[in-house]
Amino acid sequence: MKQRGTLCLKRSEIASLLTLADYVEIVESAFRLYAQGKTLDLGLLHIDSRDGEFHIKAGVLELTRIYAGVKVNAGFYQNRARYGLPNVQGTIVLCDGENGYPLAYMDSTEITINRTGATTAVAAKYLARPESRVATICGCGTQGRVQLRSLKHVLPIEEAYAFDLDEGAARGFASTMSQELGIRINAVTDPAVAVPQSDVCVTCTPSREPFLRREHVSPGMFLAAVGADSPLKHEIDPGIMASTTVVVDLLDQCSTVGELHHALERGLATRDMVHAELAEVVDGRKPGRSTPDEILVFDSTGTALQDVAAAAAAFEKAVESRKGTRLDLLGG
Repeated sequence: MKQRGTLCLKRSEIASLLTLADYVEIVESAFRLYAQGKTLDLGLLHIDSRDGEFHIKAGVLELTRIYAGVKVNAGFYQNRARYGLPNVQGTIVLCDGENGYPLAYMDSTEITINRTGATTAVAAKYLARPESRVATICGCGTQGRVQLRSLKHVLPIEEAYAFDLDEGAARGFASTMSQELGIRINAVTDPAVAVPQSDVCVTCTPSREPFLRREHVSPGMFLAAVGADSPLKHEIDPGIMASTTVVVDLLDQCSTVGELHHALERGLATRDMVHAELAEVVDGRKPGRSTPDEILVFDSTGTALQDVAAAAAAFEKAVESRKGTRLDLLGG
């Protein structure tokens, strides 16, 4: 151990350490390592609270050293309106995987937002039609913004549709993201208007009732279902999962908290019907898209694999650039 003390990193410091391109590279590498058996157990615990929920995700990765990480994220979706606080917030504790020493304590928000978008980019790279030019984003908050940036990073997106129950949020999204990305973005009040015209679609809302129907999904579409990361969240009709090619981030996790678990509960799908975990596609063990007309759904619940890989990269860059504050948490 070169330097004692736990490195504490604020959100602003983490934001200065990694770019979206960095996150895409980090996430793709992490999934490849998972396919190659270079990860230890990945765990998920979901806890309901009054007016909100907690996700606790933990995992171990063999990178430049063995890193173990635990993320505690809280989702309280009335926070912004009630208290002026983020709807999603949390922390990551990163430890030395060989001796357990707490290397870093950091805000999880920046990592969660960007690794989620980067994972969609990785999935789109392997599962979307490479000529995809039109996207629909359902959910126009912070995550919707990083999702569109991520799609634009790997696909030649020229036009997008923005849908949100808050029509003002959709209009604001369309205005700001159009200027940022230099593409045409149209705010819509009904996903049925936009999705059938799109090559790719991302759902990233806290919805507990499915709003995307099977008839909305056109041949050849890539659909990333991102919002459902707890048992009650539900964005897409289970019939979509039953009638398309499904790729998941982690099969066990999606069977419990993802869109897949709703299809399983209704008897519309079985685990054997899932085509692959994303890691298997990234590592070339299973194919991605097989035909131009194939509809592919990526069930993205978010994993400790992504969190630990991104936290480790942020920690290493922070040490290199001397950012953060060191505290002796284990001192007497």
